[in-house]
Amino acid sequence: MNNKKNSQKGTDRPGKSLQIPLNTRRRSHRFRNAVIILLVFFIFFTPMRTTVLLIGIDRAPDGTAYGRSDTMILSTLPPVLPRMSLLSIPRDLWVTIPGYGENRINTAHYFAELDAPGTGMRAAAGVVEANFGIKVPYVIRIKFDGLVEVVDAMGGVTINLPEAMSGLEAGEHTLDGTAALAFVRDRAGSDDFWRQKRGQLFISAALKNLLSPAKWGRIPATVTALVNVIDTNLPVWLWPRMLYGLAFTAVKGFDAVTVDRDMVTPWVTDQGAQVLLPNWDLINPLIQQVFK
Repeated sequence: MNNKKNSQKGTDRPGKSLQIPLNTRRRSHRFRNAVIILLVFFIFFTPMRTTVLLIGIDRAPDGTAYGRSDTMILSTLPPVLPRMSLLSIPRDLWVTIPGYGENRINTAHYFAELDAPGTGMRAAAGVVEANFGIKVPYVIRIKFDGLVEVVDAMGGVTINLPEAMSGLEAGEHTLDGTAALAFVRDRAGSDDFWRQKRGQLFISAALKNLLSPAKWGRIPATVTALVNVIDTNLPVWLWPRMLYGLAFTAVKGFDAVTVDRDMVTPWVTDQGAQVLLPNWDLINPLIQQVFK
């Protein structure tokens, strides 16, 4: 009988789990919370600069990306700070294209896609790196036709024009997808420098629209439309920081600059093409201002 009792005393009771000391559990929770805080800080306030080239390409045959990058906007988030800067590059800037000689900067994407489909985005980034001396690791590409789908998914974009432009009077206008595409691409009565300014104006207005509570219900459809019409090599872990930077900057205002007409010299090539020769003595200080 005594042996039986002793045996029962030495046996763990069924269903009784091992208890972890309270201090150990507290340390585990503190460690986990510290890791989460560090991850959040790194994602939203990474100590590295994040630079992305946004390109909009012409219409291309179905299943291809054989288009020129007629819109080229370099966006950058400095280390830690969420304030985004935009630098617009003229499509007709006459530069050296690695592997192809001298040509308009917007042809780098087109030539690369013709030679090796799928290499256009890297080529567009490469021509900016080679001529502007800026490291461009990431690219977002959108076909202009895709802009129509995105704006319609947003339910239109309301934009306030400081002056008359692109056939619209000064003041507030709500543009559907087709009208938005016409606005950013308009060439009648204006030049590429005005197109740069309109592009920046439209991006700022679109982001402010999405931040309005009235548009929040359209965010899922807008995200779906964006996923369908863009190509990018931007890693998933950087998207939260970019979106946070865009939202913060849309409220505070973009630091938006352009390579303007005072920084270039109009020139006609031997083939009769009207292009813009860069004056690097004036452009380089602008680059330093944005990427300091």
